[in-house]
Amino acid sequence: MRVLLAGPALGAISGVSTHVNLLLAAPWSSVGENALDLTHFQIGSEGREESAAGRLLRLLASPLALGACLVTRRIDVLHLNTSLNSKAYWRDVVYLGVARLLRRRVILQIHGGSLPHEFFAGRRWATALFRRVLRAADAVVALGKPEWQAFRDFVPDVRVHLIPNAVVLASASASVGDSEQAGLRLLFLGRLDAAKGLFELLEAVAVLVRSGRLIRLLIAGSGSEEATLRARVEALGLHPQVEFTGARFGADKQALLQWAQVFVLPSHAEGLPYALLEAMAAGIVPVVSAVGSVPDVVGDLEHGLLVTPHRVDELVAALARLDDDRALLARLGVAARARIIERFGLEQFARSFARLYRQVDCDSRTSGNHPAVVSTESDSQG
Repeated sequence: MRVLLAGPALGAISGVSTHVNLLLAAPWSSVGENALDLTHFQIGSEGREESAAGRLLRLLASPLALGACLVTRRIDVLHLNTSLNSKAYWRDVVYLGVARLLRRRVILQIHGGSLPHEFFAGRRWATALFRRVLRAADAVVALGKPEWQAFRDFVPDVRVHLIPNAVVLASASASVGDSEQAGLRLLFLGRLDAAKGLFELLEAVAVLVRSGRLIRLLIAGSGSEEATLRARVEALGLHPQVEFTGARFGADKQALLQWAQVFVLPSHAEGLPYALLEAMAAGIVPVVSAVGSVPDVVGDLEHGLLVTPHRVDELVAALARLDDDRALLARLGVAARARIIERFGLEQFARSFARLYRQVDCDSRTSGNHPAVVSTESDSQG
């Protein structure tokens, strides 16, 4: 069976890129799948450097290129990785339409953004069209229970699967065993964007530093807000406490995970961030916003600390608590790693997608090119 994975550039700083890379490298043979042929098709602007004219040309040509790829590679299933923001949605509606015209099966995986009932709130025609788009897919994949339930309620006649993200289990952070050392080492890992809560994080660090605490924050990533963030660091007088490392991959990223004690992600909205899973797998304590599927992974005071988006005071309190209570810091680090080992392994991830690919392909062969109505179900891991 041939599956086309539509997503951003494999080297882009993006959780969706991480997801596509994991699918391409998944241990399919260990879950009994030796006949899967997965190919990547790049969509979106992440990982590209292009002019306005180049972007327009790409937007016009890309659906045609997708259609050609589906035909020439004899693709059976298009696995379309999207998110519920307007830019990605309208772009990917076109890709879905191309696949349907060519009578290919489509799996629509939602990587964060708005909940479905909020996406076009107050716009009846757009909401009705959105439901038709979801029904045009053979299956919808959600990352966490809140999204899974929301899609089930929004389109009860569409098959909705719950397949959480996964992570390759690395060695535990060297910082797990040194929680008694003075100071607190914080790590942000991801796209440099205001929606990630980075400006609130800088304000919180400034408060902690002014109170006399020894704080070090490494910001690893790149993005459109980098210059503005650097200027804010200067304005707050946070040198040398805050350092920008640029995007880190492979061994360089693992070195950061070995260094850090606390992973901070005070995002305004999220799906299920891969950076969170990677940090927890290394035994780093997460201090994260209770948004999207994050509460499915992090129990407050069980595997980390949850905060409210935009609340600098809650960030300050959470980080100060970990700085003051080193026994809590050590306990949460161990619990965070155990959580990932228990629920977010790569083999379970591969098994869930192998089952989904086979089911969608089987539907195609037994009921024609598109089923009229399919049942709702979940691959929930509990």
